[in-house]
Amino acid sequence: MTVYVRSLETAVPGTKLVQSEARDVFAAQPGLTRLGSRLVNTCFDGAAIETRFTAVQELTNTSRSENPQFYDQETGLLLNPSTKVRNDIFASEATKLFVEAARAALRAAPELDLLDITHLVTVSCTGFFNPGPDYKLVRELGLNPAVQRYHLGFMGCYAAFPALRAAKLFCEADPNAVVLVVCAELCSLHVRTSNDPDTIMGSALFADGAAAAVVTARQGAEENALMKLDHFETVLTPVGEDSMAWNIGDNGFEMILGNYVPHIIDDHIVGALEPLLETEPELAALPYTAIPHWAIHPGGRSILDKVQSRLGLSDVQLVPAREILRNYGNMSSATVLFVLKHILEQPLQEGPAGDERICSMAFGPGLTVETGLFTKLRQATGGQEDKAAEGDLTVFQSRTAAEAPVA
Repeated sequence: MTVYVRSLETAVPGTKLVQSEARDVFAAQPGLTRLGSRLVNTCFDGAAIETRFTAVQELTNTSRSENPQFYDQETGLLLNPSTKVRNDIFASEATKLFVEAARAALRAAPELDLLDITHLVTVSCTGFFNPGPDYKLVRELGLNPAVQRYHLGFMGCYAAFPALRAAKLFCEADPNAVVLVVCAELCSLHVRTSNDPDTIMGSALFADGAAAAVVTARQGAEENALMKLDHFETVLTPVGEDSMAWNIGDNGFEMILGNYVPHIIDDHIVGALEPLLETEPELAALPYTAIPHWAIHPGGRSILDKVQSRLGLSDVQLVPAREILRNYGNMSSATVLFVLKHILEQPLQEGPAGDERICSMAFGPGLTVETGLFTKLRQATGGQEDKAAEGDLTVFQSRTAAEAPVA
């Protein structure tokens, strides 16, 4: 049975962060050691990021707060709110992103009715609340209250793959199923100033965003589908359990992102791809460059560099991942869906649509490597995130005599 992605849409908050100006704010914080200050500049400048988005509206120049929680504009200090404060904001702001992305995906499949949705899979690792985002989506969108709901929590950057794989399994088990998958992450809620290298790296990389897909195998779905979900595989590398982790602290969630992670990926990426490509022996016999599209989760610039070098991919094949990293940063689980959408929005190549294969992968705690093999069927229309990117909200502006920079 062939399972299709009918629509794939994205959403970001309205507050844009400019990387170079964010760097200056973090580098100016008191308490940084000489090494810490040097790491801030190195991490922010070397991240290959120009802009990111955040749900923390307090960080805009147009927003003023009598009791700031994340940034005090009068003193220029980055603050350190408790995990409860951060999670309370997650509960309200993540819901908005979940709903926005889901509505966009449903609008992009106008032949489907809201009551056609039989399964709902939500994904996030940056906060918790219950009734959770799955419940909120049912209420806000007007889905059938009896829709089967599933939430994948705290899995990290690779979680979009288990969500899509679950959707594929639901559709294979029930040919009438229509599955709505929604990932939303507010990584910026957990940013803080520190001399710790992992914390500094997280502050330089992570951002907020959401993506949603409608998945189905219903008869006639292929007429408007964007791509086929062909195969999924999961691999745990033999090393790396201590190099990438995601823990809950008293002042937010704490990322462990060791600088050895790119080397682990470099050593094990070929082995991680083998189970996926072996599902199609004729594809496994070809060089990696024969697969035209590579949707790689941009966990960071050095990770993309290692993947490209080890697999011998061209600069063109890395454009989608690098452009998403440059314009949006690392949005955890939602990011690889942004990359896939970028690929789907490119014009179809010469020849049969079935030739447009996509190999996709994401990395997360463990170290876990999730991979997927897809087939692009047609060109998607423009994205919702472009509208947000064109907004006039400006943050991290330079200090003037009238007002301090924001962070």
